[in-house]
Amino acid sequence: MNKVIKKNLGGWLIMLPSIVLFIFFVWLPLASNVSLSLFETVGYTKVKFIGLDNYKAVLNDPVFVKAFMNTLKYTFWSILIGFAFPIFLALLLSEIIHLKGLFRTLIYFPNIVPGLAVVIMWKYLFNPEPHGTLNAILEVFHISPQIWLNSQNLVIPLIVLTMTWKGAGATTLIYLATIQGIDNTYYEASRIEGATLWQRIRHITLPHLIPTIRMLFILQIITVFQVFYEPLVMTSGGPNNSSISLLQLIYKYAYMREDPNGISKAAAIGVIVAIMLFILTFVYLKLTKEKE
Repeated sequence: MNKVIKKNLGGWLIMLPSIVLFIFFVWLPLASNVSLSLFETVGYTKVKFIGLDNYKAVLNDPVFVKAFMNTLKYTFWSILIGFAFPIFLALLLSEIIHLKGLFRTLIYFPNIVPGLAVVIMWKYLFNPEPHGTLNAILEVFHISPQIWLNSQNLVIPLIVLTMTWKGAGATTLIYLATIQGIDNTYYEASRIEGATLWQRIRHITLPHLIPTIRMLFILQIITVFQVFYEPLVMTSGGPNNSSISLLQLIYKYAYMREDPNGISKAAAIGVIVAIMLFILTFVYLKLTKEKE
């Protein structure tokens, strides 16, 4: 036993700072948040234990239902618009011979632009006024101006489009690195056998990408489920709460001071979101494990 402890002691000492930081910055705030959600509060001061009353109040709030449905819509549109796009770009880059470095830089460039600057830029592009950027371009082609972000049907897809433009570059490079790690003998053998480009992609590239695709799929769901500053800056949750997200509702409860017990209700929504993400991750990992 002493030998085992001595053998692993160095590893534990190396991990200790990270473990301490993880407990301090993740587990303690999480425990504090769960505790807050069970109390009536004034600011961050706990006044009275009320159990699950905050959860009942939040679940009965029609804005929470709207925010929850919107968050599901964000997730759906992000998968529809933004999930396959980086894979396509990575496959395209892997086939390019000349100026590959330039194209990589151009694709990754939006990732180095500050997120707030990106959403402000796209907000001006989608300005529903006749002098808005896209409407001005449409006017050149004698097309009537569109209401863009003021449309309840278009607002979430347009915000997701903004998020995709911002984040697709980094994901593309991850896929590209995976593709470049594939043994080239597979491709050489396929060319000798006369395989077409599509056959090489289908039978060699995509099967090797499956583990990366699975990992990035669940990470994308977790990330999009926590969408916050994009709708906050671009639409303030409008029009008519049609783009408000769960995290934006947490912000509204906690900092807009519309409810004296807002902090504890915000904490309750945070716990609900954490449980949802845990369930989604568990189900996804369970299904992929069974499929393997």
